[in-house]
Parts: sequence; structure tokens; C-alpha cells
Amino acid sequence: MRRPRDFDAELKALEGKAQDLKNRKLQQLGELVISTGADALTADELAGALIVLAETKDAGKREAWAKRGAAFFQGRTRRSAPSADRDANGAPSQPGGTQSASGGAGAA
Repeated sequence: MRRPRDFDAELKALEGKAQDLKNRKLQQLGELVISTGADALTADELAGALIVLAETKDAGKREAWAKRGAAFFQGRTRRSAPSADRDANGAPSQPGGTQSASGGAGAA
């Protein structure tokens, strides 16, 4: 005879996995904020910038941000590899010049 499934135990296990994934995502987002230097912003500045980013529908801007993000992660994982996007000082090149931390993402 077949043993009945314990749906309560399975549900509890799935809820535990979901909570673990949520906690991992939250930790990774915090690490991302810190590694990009955005932790120097106030919570209001960071929230405002993220709102503007989330509301932006311009595909060109989003693609440029995605490329810059990918370059950021490639630079962190391959520190010894030369990159065409870096200048002599090792800083990423920015086509439009540097932007201030408080006004860079919100100006559009």
C-alpha cells in the first residue's frame, strides 16, 4: 500500500526554501549597494534614484545602464585582465563625463 503524502510538511519545506531565497536576494541587494558605493547616499536619494530607474522606459538608457553594470561586474571578477573600457588610471571610461552621486541617475 502506498504511503500518503504529508502535504503540510512539504508546504513547510517549500516555505522555508522561499524564505531562504528571499533572504539571499535581500543580502545580495545590500552587497550590491555597498559594492557600487551607493551606501554613501541617503536612503531618500537612493530610493529616488531607484524609482527613476524603475520608471524609465527608454530602451537606449536601459541598454546603456545594463552595459555599464556588466562592465562593473566584469571588472570585479577579472581584475588582472585588461579592458578596453578602462583608461590609464584603471577607472571605467564614461562617454558623458563623470556624474555626481546625488544627481547622476535622477537627471533625465
